[in-house]
This record gives sequence, C-alpha cells and structure tokens, in this order.
Amino acid sequence: MDFILEGFDTFVFDYPYAKIFPAVNAAFRANATSSSLKEATTAYQPVAWHYEPSSAYLSLPPSRYAYETSLPRDDWRRQIFTLFLITWLFGMVIYFVFAGLSYVFIFDKATFNHPRYLKNQIRLEIKQTMEALPIMAIFTAPWFLLEVRGYSRMYDQTAEGPGLWYNFFQFPLFICFTDFCIYYIHRGLHHPLIYKQLHKAHHKWIMPTPFASHAFHPMDGYAQGLPYHIFPFIFPLQKFAYVFLFIFINIWTVVIHDGEYYAENPVINGAACHTMHHLYFNYNYGQFTTLWDRLGGSYRKPNDALFRKELKMCKEEWNKQSKAVDKMVEEVEGSDDRKYLPNEPKETKKVR
Repeated sequence: MDFILEGFDTFVFDYPYAKIFPAVNAAFRANATSSSLKEATTAYQPVAWHYEPSSAYLSLPPSRYAYETSLPRDDWRRQIFTLFLITWLFGMVIYFVFAGLSYVFIFDKATFNHPRYLKNQIRLEIKQTMEALPIMAIFTAPWFLLEVRGYSRMYDQTAEGPGLWYNFFQFPLFICFTDFCIYYIHRGLHHPLIYKQLHKAHHKWIMPTPFASHAFHPMDGYAQGLPYHIFPFIFPLQKFAYVFLFIFINIWTVVIHDGEYYAENPVINGAACHTMHHLYFNYNYGQFTTLWDRLGGSYRKPNDALFRKELKMCKEEWNKQSKAVDKMVEEVEGSDDRKYLPNEPKETKKVR
C-alpha cells in the first residue's frame, strides 16, 4: 500500500497539504521561491522529510509541495487520514466501475420481474453501499497504516521474500487462507444473536444485482474483509501482489452477485452458489470455493435450472424460489419487512 500512497501523495495530496498546513520553517519558505528547487528542498530536508522510493520498481520524485508542509509524508496523522480517503474513494471507484460494467453487459434485466425483486432495489443497494463505505474505510485505514509503516511482512523485491517460488505460491495461499477465514466469519454472522443486527442488511437483497455486492452493514463488510488485512501480518506478501489481490477481491464480490451462472463447477463458489445463499440463507457461506461448505455440511448444489436459460427466468421456477424464500425468511427473520415488486405480500406472522 505504500507505493499507492506515494502515488496519491505525488499527484493529489502534496499540494493541498502544503496549502492547508504550510511549512513553518521561514528559511525554507524563502528558498522555496527561488529558481532552484534543489536548493529549496535541501534547505528544508534536515528538519523534515527525505524522499525514498517505496519500491525499487517505481520512483515518483516529489514536487516542491512535498517539502512545503508541516505535515510531511511520513507523519502518521497525515498517512492515516490520506489512507482513509484513498480507501473510501478508491473503493467507490472500483464499486461503480465494475458493478456498473457488470450491470450493463452481464446482468440479466429480466430479474426485475422476479416476485422477490424489491421496489427501488438498485437505488437502495447503492444507498446502503454509500453509507457503509466511509465507515468501513475508517476501520480499514489503521491496517493500511501499519503496513505502510513497516509492521507487516510485505516485501518489495524477490530477494527480500522467501524466494522466486513464493511469488507464485502466495496467490493460492492467500485464496486458501481468506476462504477458510471468511467461511467461519460469514457463518458466524448468521448466528441468531448477530444476524438481525449486522448481516440482515445484506440479505435484504433476495435477487441481488451487481450493486448489491458491497451493500452491507459497515461492520459486516469490515468483518468479512479482516482476513485480507490479517494475511500479510502472518505470511509474506509481495506489495504489488497485495494491490492486485485487493482489486481482484472487489471484482469477485461483484461477479458473485451478477446473476450469470457460468461456473457449473463443484469446486468454485461462483454466482450460482452465492445465489443459493441469498435464496436459502443457511448454505454456501464460502467466498471462493465450496471446500469449507462441504466440510462444514452447509453446501447446497445450485439448482440445475440456473444453468438453463429457458428455465432460469421462467415463472414456475420463480414461484418455487419464492415459496422457499418465504419459508426461510419466516424461520430466520420472523417477519418480512421488504417491499417487493410488482406486488407486496402481506407481512408474515412472527414466529415464537
């Protein structure tokens, strides 16, 4: 994350920090107006900050504004605030870009006619996401701060890591570790004492669109993201691989909510498996694979109709799903406060 921070500092944040928190060193400010930037930065460096590239593969020499602030780049207060902004705003960009692309090019709009599709659902999904992302970013930024300040086991060059072999092995290791952890975190979120307070917000979407991918209660989303941040404090992880995996995870979260069932595969926990989770609640908790669901007795094979275009969107299949959903909602939630289209069913009686 340090080279991401360096890039944003160089191109976005150095100037506003210099203007909002100007340097108090009078001698520097006098030199900074001279024609020689080198002289100006040299005059200030002994009492402030020295530029060192965050990666041997990337160097972004800073402008004069990096030296004209009383909050230099290595100030932890500046770092955590900047990381919060990056996490929040970059998360929004990833969400809208990939969920938007999925919605336009992949998502089947016939889903709008499903009897358990909600009134104003996409607007509600986006609203939930916009409320959750900044709060999630507040709790995520400290993890990034620890990484940037060198407390994790992330490395830059191959010579700093376990070896060339590990540059390849880290990817399946990361997937296995996070899949294992998320399975148990996700299953825990379905505990009756926790579900209604946290996870119910995401299960509001019986027939999710790609915009439901990040529509969580903020602490639910944060809890399921913890394994990604914990991993580099336990295992080595190359810096660029970490950013790649961070983006991949966000894309995967969109993919499993897009309603297109390409992976008729007993191992991959794709959109079909995750649709079964939204429809029937207590199955398919895994993120990437079906392994832990199979071992934990919570695997449910996707309905064969999901993989057949002519059956996937037929009313008979939808009615079967709706009856099963209503039964599960009654068992898990007690009453159904969702507002459906085209008709709103009567509220079910609360189960004692």
